[in-house]
Amino acid sequence: MEKFQSFTGKIVALPINDIDTDQIIPARYLKVTDKNGLGEACFSDWRYNSDGSPKPDFVLNMPQHAGAQVLIGGHNFGCGSSREHAPWALMGAGFKAIISTYFADIFKNNALKNGLLPIVVDDETHKQLISLAQEDPNTQIGVDLEAQQITLPDGRKVTFPIDGFSKYCLLQGVDQMGFLLNLDPDIAEYEARHPQRVNTLEPVEL
Repeated sequence: MEKFQSFTGKIVALPINDIDTDQIIPARYLKVTDKNGLGEACFSDWRYNSDGSPKPDFVLNMPQHAGAQVLIGGHNFGCGSSREHAPWALMGAGFKAIISTYFADIFKNNALKNGLLPIVVDDETHKQLISLAQEDPNTQIGVDLEAQQITLPDGRKVTFPIDGFSKYCLLQGVDQMGFLLNLDPDIAEYEARHPQRVNTLEPVEL
């Protein structure tokens, strides 16, 4: 996992409440264990016609929104079944952060573990971001994980919450397994300072 860097990027709005993971990445794509190509399947049923041609009126197909790095979703984003493919697909589509007023817990945890930043904002800020994205598709905002802030075009800074462990892992570019592996020297030192008192592999005489 790459280190999460502060960035300034275009926003695009998909202000639909209760966007579930089957809409983000339909179940037929879950057979793969490889992330490659999942970005093209992101929102597949909304994005493409039955013959595979793109729907010109779907926001992510509009050329003016190409290159957007921040998706403004509706309330309760990522609800539904658990699937790690959902953040994979969103990241494959070029998104580094998702903004909503609320995220489903499983989706939020899957996103954080894969390097996608879910940002929770208040209703007023959410409405402002949707309005900005719809009025000007070139609108950009700043995202600073270290400071836990987004910076709006007018300079207003909005703080967002994130737990300390997830923040550390994102900034260091490590997942949970990587975090534990980095502790291996400390574990070895502890074991050396605490000789084994009981061999649990030997049979016990009763």
